[in-house]
Amino acid sequence: MASEELAHALQRVSGTTLDPQGAANAWAGTSGLELVGALNAKAGTSGVELLGVLNILAGTPGQGVGTLACAAALA
Repeated sequence: MASEELAHALQRVSGTTLDPQGAANAWAGTSGLELVGALNAKAGTSGVELLGVLNILAGTPGQGVGTLACAAALA
């Protein structure tokens, strides 16, 4: 389950009020994917776990930045 901060960040970047999965799909231009799958699609990656793909999208790959910091960077 996504944190509240991540949910709000995904809503901001997608311009929606959808749940995190729906907002991630809207932002990625996909539909029906799980949250991590939609974020991987947006990042152009495959099979990267949540924290890893958030770091890629936030521009902090490999830095081990936490979910909250990644969510802030997305917004």
